[in-house]
Amino acid sequence: MTIRVLIADDQALVRGALAALLQMEDDLEIVAEVSRGDEVVDAALAHQPDVALLDVEMPGVDGLAAARLLRDAVPACRVLMVTTFGRPGYLKQAMAAGASGFVVKDTPARQLADAVRRVHQGLRVVDPTLAAESLTQGDSPLTAREADVLQAARDGGTVADIAAGLFLSDGTVRNHLSSAIGKTGARTRAEAVRVAVDNGWLLPH
Repeated sequence: MTIRVLIADDQALVRGALAALLQMEDDLEIVAEVSRGDEVVDAALAHQPDVALLDVEMPGVDGLAAARLLRDAVPACRVLMVTTFGRPGYLKQAMAAGASGFVVKDTPARQLADAVRRVHQGLRVVDPTLAAESLTQGDSPLTAREADVLQAARDGGTVADIAAGLFLSDGTVRNHLSSAIGKTGARTRAEAVRVAVDNGWLLPH
């Protein structure tokens, strides 16, 4: 039986390479390729793939949000996240979004093809190094609002900019930033953002 595969990645070179590698397998067929997260559901509805390979960071909507939308729109399609960013926090968010697997892009072609097959069979496939890191790291220490404030701070706006964007007072934003800086063990707002991004505690940009 042929497994129908959709690939979503904003980098044309990577998307083409993944398609070429998987197309060499007799039992895998690439039925659709898209470059944006907000194109995933329409492509899946049109082509009815068995497995969708989603990048984490994409324009439109990120791969994690696309996985949630796909789960609701085409529940028969399994999701395998394939990303450059092997961050434990992203792994947890992906699993919460309904993904069946999470591997990094430097996974050997044979292993990637096998991951597609296993996900299609209803099994869970997770990069072993990432799984170990995820277990030892624990959940994000940030509250939802602290994460929102740090997310807004990624663009380098002032406290007033962040406050206006989130409909909070300047003082409340300062308090959340101070708390987030303390919880991440950082010294500055920029460092707190970097720590949170590296750990996957913030959504993809």
